[in-house]
Amino acid sequence: MSTIDLKDIQQKLYESLKPSGWADRLKGFLLSDDFHSILKELLNQAQGGKRFTPILKQLLRAFEECPFDDLKVIMIGQSPHVKPGEADGLLFSSTNTGVINASLQKVFEELERTIDPDYVQNPDLKRWSNQGVLMLNLALTTEIGKPDVHLELWKPFIVYLLDTIQNAHTGLVYVFMGGKAKEWRSEIGPSNFRFFTTHPADIAYTKIDWDSGNLFNSINKVLLEYHNTEIIW
Repeated sequence: MSTIDLKDIQQKLYESLKPSGWADRLKGFLLSDDFHSILKELLNQAQGGKRFTPILKQLLRAFEECPFDDLKVIMIGQSPHVKPGEADGLLFSSTNTGVINASLQKVFEELERTIDPDYVQNPDLKRWSNQGVLMLNLALTTEIGKPDVHLELWKPFIVYLLDTIQNAHTGLVYVFMGGKAKEWRSEIGPSNFRFFTTHPADIAYTKIDWDSGNLFNSINKVLLEYHNTEIIW
């Protein structure tokens, strides 16, 4: 069996973020021993018969699709979809299967109620990322069939990431979805805007509507007032 070169993987992941402007911002972590340890743990789990998602190629897709200099909104969820092949590296998104999963369906229904009754439902959310919305899971990976099991594994990265963003940007909109995300609220300084919602996964398989508190209109109101721009949801 061929040896897997984790240093080479680190370098390739770092290189993949150069076009979006995140590479040098996150270089201190991506090329560090801490990131090497995360990758080693994922490798050990895989060699022990545990499969994780998303695939390694899509691990940093949230950053590949969101230009650093255009960053406006950070949507913070929990962990990727747990079904094989469904997670694509973006919060809620499901490009690989093209199937609108239960959580994303709740999001789209909220958009229909609050933005456009004829909202076009496309499961690839890179259209939001490309406008400066970082679609972030607190755990960039999870084990197939088991949500949230990698939250602790990715905590050092999230600490580094949020610190990096705040050192470079002010006046951003942070959206904390669910209890796990809310635990990070104290990490965000007063020069930013904070919104709190439940996580749509909590009611994904019920007939209850996801009440976001008119989240998408509220975000655009802030962006228009302070940055003279808005997101086309």
